[in-house]
Amino acid sequence: MRTKSVGKKKINIITLGCSKNLYDSEVLMSQLKANGKKVVHEQKGDIVVINTCGFIENAKEESINTILEYVRQKEQGKVEKIFVTGCLSERYKTDLEKEIPDVDQYFGTRELPLLLKALGADYKHELVGERLTTTPKHYAYLKIAEGCDRPCSFCAIPMIRGKYQSVPLEDLIKEAKFLATNGTKELILIAQDLTYYGLDLYKKRALADLLKQLVKIDGIEWIRLHYAFPTGFPKDVLELMKNEPKICNYLDIPLQHISDDILTSMKRGTNKEKTDKLLKEIRDKIPGIAIRTALIVGYPGETHKHFEELKNWIKEQRFERLGCFTYSHEENTTAHALKDDVTEEEKINRVNEIMDIQSQISWELNQEKINKTFKCIIDRKEGGYFIGRTEYDSPDVDNEVLIPATDTYLSVGSFVNVKVTRAEEFDLYGEVL
Repeated sequence: MRTKSVGKKKINIITLGCSKNLYDSEVLMSQLKANGKKVVHEQKGDIVVINTCGFIENAKEESINTILEYVRQKEQGKVEKIFVTGCLSERYKTDLEKEIPDVDQYFGTRELPLLLKALGADYKHELVGERLTTTPKHYAYLKIAEGCDRPCSFCAIPMIRGKYQSVPLEDLIKEAKFLATNGTKELILIAQDLTYYGLDLYKKRALADLLKQLVKIDGIEWIRLHYAFPTGFPKDVLELMKNEPKICNYLDIPLQHISDDILTSMKRGTNKEKTDKLLKEIRDKIPGIAIRTALIVGYPGETHKHFEELKNWIKEQRFERLGCFTYSHEENTTAHALKDDVTEEEKINRVNEIMDIQSQISWELNQEKINKTFKCIIDRKEGGYFIGRTEYDSPDVDNEVLIPATDTYLSVGSFVNVKVTRAEEFDLYGEVL
């Protein structure tokens, strides 16, 4: 019986976790393709590479379940080899090797050359700035830094990803130009902390310097900022956002909590007064900006009084976008020394309460958009609708604009002006003008 040659084997990359993981998978895929390998993303393949998340308990469970599922497929002869990389593998490599030995090899987050070697490929330095994107052609993530230097008590990222390392500005410009040449119109800047960009390389916060270069690139029409840490936020970025139409009036700034007691324990380096002052400054400088934030409930020591303070603050601030998560008691973080004293049931109840409040706020804010016109980018066609987004919405996490496909034909990746005719909590309906 003839066997398939090694060169013909298809490598399937599975991505779990956040957009930063997706970016890493895209880099891996580009390297494999340049080595003449057949590579797919989340399809069928002879060899499977699972890019895991190990940030919080739910993500760890999903990663382990995915590994076990592919181990079963390997036992059934459906796949030949399994390799595991990413955050879970970086954090628990020794334990995983003992507990799930049927995986062929485990790799950490900074072992791309070793992973490529195991896949019969060489790391090609000349590919810096090139990726095989898995997102729709018209938008792409641009990871401007790796790691984190922040001391947040609940977070394992510095342990998993290491110290903050800014990507040199010239490399990012090269990558952005490559993306634009291949049809990217929207750049979504990501890092564990955009705010810190440049301090390690240039001894100053250089996010504004980067943005000034990115807006000059032909073909890029929208630039969106994700994961800006509130402490030390560079105010020159606000001035740029106000005056530069390519930079979306949108900011993802995870605040985590508002109680001074909890913020101090979380080691966030800020307090309620400073947070409120920053939010007011952002909104005063850029009227109409959409602010997305993320919150944690059930942190050790979070009393009902702390939680009521958080709820009241959300009602006052009326964030355009908000996500809420239950606290995960992570080993080797400083918060792990604290007693995890809020029950899981209570944590879930608190998340639901927060999201009920936010749902009402979102509905009210969306009602104000009816009969207004917005520039939208078209992401896809689904059922009887073309699905688009405004500059105030990021892919996968924010509002979508649904446009009946019966009335008009729209090209995916095109920009159109849409008049909103109806609004729900998290969706807008409209017609093209």
